[in-house]
Parts: sequence; C-alpha cells; structure tokens
Amino acid sequence: MATATGEVENTGTTAAAWLRGLRILARAVADYALPPRCPGCGVIVGEDRQFCLTCWASLDFLDGPACSHCSIPLPVALPGGSIACGACLASPPPFEGAPAAVAYGSVARTVALRLKYGRRTGHARLMARLMARQLAALGSADDIVLVPVPLHRWRLWSRGFNQAALVADELSRISGATRDHHLLLRIKSTASLRGKGRREREKMVAGAFALADDAKTRAAGRHIVLIDDVHASGATLRAAAKVLRRSGAARVSALTWARVVPDALMTSNIFDFASLDSDMTVQMMTG
Repeated sequence: MATATGEVENTGTTAAAWLRGLRILARAVADYALPPRCPGCGVIVGEDRQFCLTCWASLDFLDGPACSHCSIPLPVALPGGSIACGACLASPPPFEGAPAAVAYGSVARTVALRLKYGRRTGHARLMARLMARQLAALGSADDIVLVPVPLHRWRLWSRGFNQAALVADELSRISGATRDHHLLLRIKSTASLRGKGRREREKMVAGAFALADDAKTRAAGRHIVLIDDVHASGATLRAAAKVLRRSGAARVSALTWARVVPDALMTSNIFDFASLDSDMTVQMMTG
C-alpha cells in the first residue's frame, strides 16, 4: 500500500507541475501575442494596467490644497486648517468633500471612456488603485459605505455594466470598505448632460434618484461615499447626495476618478479664485 500511495502522490505532483508549466507557457504566448499596453496611449508597457512614462507624467494628481466642502483645488494653502471656496460659502453642497484622483485631461479622459464605452473593464482596477489614497483621506474604511452612482435600468441593459459600480467593487476590495450597489436607485432616465449649462443640468437630474425601501436601516449612522468616474459640473453628484442625506447617514461624501478643473482655478490669486463658481460649467472635449 505504501508503494501504491507513493505512486499516486508522485503522479498527482507531476500532473500539478505540468499544469503549472502549461499556465506559464500560455501566459508567455499571450503576452507575446497581446502584450500589456498603456491604458492612456496604447504603447507596449511592462505590466498590465501600467502607464507609460509620458502618460504618467501628464496626469495631474489632485493632492494639493482644496476646498473643505467640494474639494475643488485651491491655488494656495492658507493657515488655520480647513477653508471653503467662494461658491461653497455662498451655497454649501450636500456632500462633505468630493475629491478626485486626477484632473480631467486627455489621458484621464481616455481611461474613463475606454472603461465606459470600450468595455475595458480592467481599467476600473487601475482607477480604483489611484483613487484609494483619496478614499483613505475621507475617513475610516470601517465607517464607509461605497455607493456607486446608479444607471437607469435601460442604460444598464444597453451598456451591460455600471462603470461606477466596477470602480466601487475594486475600491472595496482594496480598502475593505463596505459597498452597496442598491442603496440608491435611478428612477428617471436622463439624456446626456454634455454641453448643457449648470441650471439645465440640475433641472435634468432633479427627481432622478430615490432611496431603496430599507435604505434608512442600511445607511443610518454610516459615512456614505458616492462613487463615479468623472466630476464635471457636479449636478449628478449633488442630486444623488441630496437624496442620500435623507437616509439618516451621518455623512455623505463623493469620490471620482477625474475632475474637470478650469484653468482659471489654477491662479495664484486667491481673490480671483474666490469669485469663481466651484462647479462652473465646462465644455468637455468630445473628440
């Protein structure tokens, strides 16, 4: 019996070694035929979901001083702790902090569009990895519930997935924070907001969201963090946050991959900045 048992064990070990060898060979063949490419420009890179040096250098990471309410970048840091921009002083948003990983630019735009329309779902992992630091700055993962901005069912059926939900899943995996895909519902289909003015955008998304029937039980006392890919005018985030504030959550914040930041906000004159609207309408590139 000992010999028979030894033969079975040796056979199993040999089979496992062969399988490992086949996997390594298959990966080598795949890497040769389909080498990893930069998610920004498509040139060959060393690893999956890795930017080339040029694209990496072009990303504008939003790590500097920012408004304590809407997280729009500030030109300078002022002493005395938190500071609000002029727009938030005049009309505070319904969320407490809305950071983004990077400023909206050609590379950030390409990554978001290839996820949303090109079905490059692996880009959600890349985006989440670069958003994780901003999420950690919002608070403890033990208190946070990640809520992706939902799509209307018709758009979800036509696209096949919600890009915000994919990013939320990856953020949950990285941080350990809870995620809840169904706390917030989209009950009204809206046309594209691109090219619309701020007031028109807000009118279009008014009434678009609702809470799940048991949302107050699931959200009471928690820190809700809305997840989306791009923060443009902020109309969608504000509409969603207003509804979530009725859930009994202790706090509502937002987190996105990229944020449209007008060049005018990158001035060194704080008085010029204070007169600007933090969510001013920006014509996004359509090329």
